[in-house]
Amino acid sequence: MNNYKLRFVPIGGIVGVTKNMYLYEIYENDLLKDILIVDCGIGFPQEKELGVDFVIPDITYLEDKKDKIRGILLTHGHEDHIGALPYLYDSLNRPQITASKLTSVFVENKFKENNQNVRVNRVDFDKEYTMGNFRVSFVKMTHSIPDATHIIIKSPVGTFYHGSDYKLDLTPPYGSPPDFYKITKAGHEGITALLSDCLGSERPGLTLSESIVGKTFEDEMRKTKGKFIMTTFSSNISRIRQCVEAAIKFNRKVVFLGRSMKQNSKLAGEIGYLPIPESLRATDEDLPRLPPNKVCLIAAGSQGQYGSALSKLADKQNPYTKIKQGDKVVFSSDPIPGNENEVYSVIEDLVTQGADVVYSDIADQLHSSGHGNQEDMKYLIRFTNPKYFIPIGGTIRHQKQYQKLVSELGYEENKVFALAEGETVWFMKDRVAMGEPVDTKNIYVDAYGVGDIGNVVLRDRKTLSQDGIVFVALTVDAQGMLVTRPKILSRGFVYDREEDKLYQNAVKIVETAIKPRGGNAMDGTKIKRSVINALEDFFYKSKGRKPLIVVETIQI
Repeated sequence: MNNYKLRFVPIGGIVGVTKNMYLYEIYENDLLKDILIVDCGIGFPQEKELGVDFVIPDITYLEDKKDKIRGILLTHGHEDHIGALPYLYDSLNRPQITASKLTSVFVENKFKENNQNVRVNRVDFDKEYTMGNFRVSFVKMTHSIPDATHIIIKSPVGTFYHGSDYKLDLTPPYGSPPDFYKITKAGHEGITALLSDCLGSERPGLTLSESIVGKTFEDEMRKTKGKFIMTTFSSNISRIRQCVEAAIKFNRKVVFLGRSMKQNSKLAGEIGYLPIPESLRATDEDLPRLPPNKVCLIAAGSQGQYGSALSKLADKQNPYTKIKQGDKVVFSSDPIPGNENEVYSVIEDLVTQGADVVYSDIADQLHSSGHGNQEDMKYLIRFTNPKYFIPIGGTIRHQKQYQKLVSELGYEENKVFALAEGETVWFMKDRVAMGEPVDTKNIYVDAYGVGDIGNVVLRDRKTLSQDGIVFVALTVDAQGMLVTRPKILSRGFVYDREEDKLYQNAVKIVETAIKPRGGNAMDGTKIKRSVINALEDFFYKSKGRKPLIVVETIQI
């Protein structure tokens, strides 16, 4: 008799909001048979992770299991759900990717930008896909990007409803509302576990429809005498399209600013998701000759990212246009937690230059969250009526609030598994249990490579940013004896007027540190270690700081 069990393994996204990647594993008689991957996204670095562009999931656990991977399923086209694919796809043995129309276009373009090729299988919502021991179907869902989906995963153990980022929008500006029939049908047939987006679990009520934002754009544009500038996430095609439609109504030329904004709007236009009359298309090179009251700029950089199109406008770095009195800038997104300072800094710069800046702190209905509030979550719970729950895509506090919501609906709190990254759950025919955790870590990506940055590098970068760096040059002979006095140079450590006396004493410390003991000279490694230890102690006692110390030994 076959004995099946399923293990759920969150590689990322379970408590960090971003870097989403989830594994469903089927075991038959304790042997791993099939793995299904849902999403493969990037994460965004914390402030302390200096010089890191973004973070991707750690797939070390999958290295010896590649032959068991039956497919990658993508829920929607946001970066935190698809952005890591070009970096990890080859290492995952290039399994079939299945995604909705807009998502597949975004993914194929990301591979093209990385000089790679991939063909994504586009979802047929009327079809059930067989992938090993899994049977999979996709559900039309609403979010802040078109073509968002939920996924129903049937297995020999039970049915799992993967409810990634969503809100129950009954009047979406484009596309279909959620497929409530398919959701409730799955609920009647029996759901073992609901995996639900929990990011909005602290907010009461239902999330506002995306369509309310279009009316706001029209109202704000009507009152604008100069350039109208809207900023949002470059993947938020619904929001961008509503702004474009307002621009068409007021006969304003549409100009996209920022590489990602230009690229995504082009891709969306090619598949009919962003129609713009040719007469109202313009480029940034056209801006100098266009009347300000006939211009609508749609710019990337709503999170205040350094070097983004919006930050360049705020810093007066755009070569084609400048912010002037009468211009209006509308922020149609809320700051991601941790980005508030960057966003408000850009707002300050825009206001200083004379712009009328409209953002969520001072105006309503500029932004509608893509994540469901408490009532959205309660509806999904009632529709699916699962035996167990796993909150995903939030933080620990969102998980806790989700547990309370589940309890309010009459379910036992112990039916909710609030997991950390790498923690696993076993689902068997007659019981559910926590499993052994899987080791995970952040894989850092910067301009120079993937995974080259470790904790030591981050520690050194933090030291450089706070305490500066000290260079020590030593010239020694073959016996390791000093030939000339040590040379010391620093950057970002002490003021010039303090250097002379401090470094005179530091030179003496270095000479003492490498003085032969018992007639035995030190080798190069011991010299460096001895100098670093002595100077670290000296600088900390003298200045209360610990600069990064680099020792270079030249032997003659």
